[in-house]
Amino acid sequence: MTRYLVTGHTGFKGAWLVQLLAAAGHQVSGLALEPVSGALFTRARVADLLTHDLRVDIRDAAATAAAVAQVAPDVVIHLAAQPLVRESYRDPRTTWETNVLGTYNVLDAVAQEGGVQALLVITTDKVYRNLNRVAGYREDEPLGGVDPYSASKAAADLLTQSWIASAGCPTPTAIARAGNVVGGGDVCAERLMVDLVSAFDAGHDVHLRYPKAVRPWQHVLDCLAGYLALVEALLAGEQAGEAFNFGPGPDSFVEVGQVAETVAGLWGTDAGVVIDAAPELHEAGLLALDASKAKQALGWQDRLTFTDAMAWTVDWSKRVAAGEDPRAVCAEQVASFESILTGS
Repeated sequence: MTRYLVTGHTGFKGAWLVQLLAAAGHQVSGLALEPVSGALFTRARVADLLTHDLRVDIRDAAATAAAVAQVAPDVVIHLAAQPLVRESYRDPRTTWETNVLGTYNVLDAVAQEGGVQALLVITTDKVYRNLNRVAGYREDEPLGGVDPYSASKAAADLLTQSWIASAGCPTPTAIARAGNVVGGGDVCAERLMVDLVSAFDAGHDVHLRYPKAVRPWQHVLDCLAGYLALVEALLAGEQAGEAFNFGPGPDSFVEVGQVAETVAGLWGTDAGVVIDAAPELHEAGLLALDASKAKQALGWQDRLTFTDAMAWTVDWSKRVAAGEDPRAVCAEQVASFESILTGS
């Protein structure tokens, strides 16, 4: 049994990750801010699965260090972040402080603890200098960012690279970059799938800002399986100091408008799609990753197709809306995904 500490465990990815780790028999703790209203963390009673459930703002260096020392983890997966592009325009200071200073505080806390065997820092596909090209970005390409979120995550990525190279980091550390994920229970504002589920569940039309924008859509469990494959490599003494993309293949590079139509069909709704005027804020029109390095070095690839990912998300949402227990539906999907991974 491995002791894991997940930062940002009250968020969408974090809540699924805790359940995935707990199902595998690991001891899991978390440090994060309070969950947002209606969060999967609360609805699925994820706190019940935790050894330590700590409320810590990673901008507070002393509190972060104390939390890491209290947990004494074998593995730290750093997910905590301000994750929204549009929120980063509204509150750039908090975005920069959380994503850069907060990452520094986590790195420093892990170094102070001394007993951590593997550290995985999660950034994003948006760290790359985006040229709106069709080919996916590779791990050795230049980083950049226009909006405060993307730029701050690129800075966090560079900070981690610098830490690994120059700080005499005693902990095997790697970086994971992934893009848009979908799955049951996301309630984060201004995300497409959240808007689709909310609108179609109420029988309303959905409003889109950028129907032609292309994203690489991936189920959250596929993404998390990539993270854990990289952790296993670190624990085996491999891939320290490396960055890896975890993204789907070209078949999952789909326009926002097509996603809306697919989900509407799966939902069985007559609700329509309304195109709103795009706001005067920069958002990438095309963003894709080349994940061939993860496939070759880690044996990882997505197991769920684009249609599968959408169907699993709709299935979760409809069943929970009909009164099923969110934890039980999560557990069923985790078990189904593990069966796919093992071929059983």
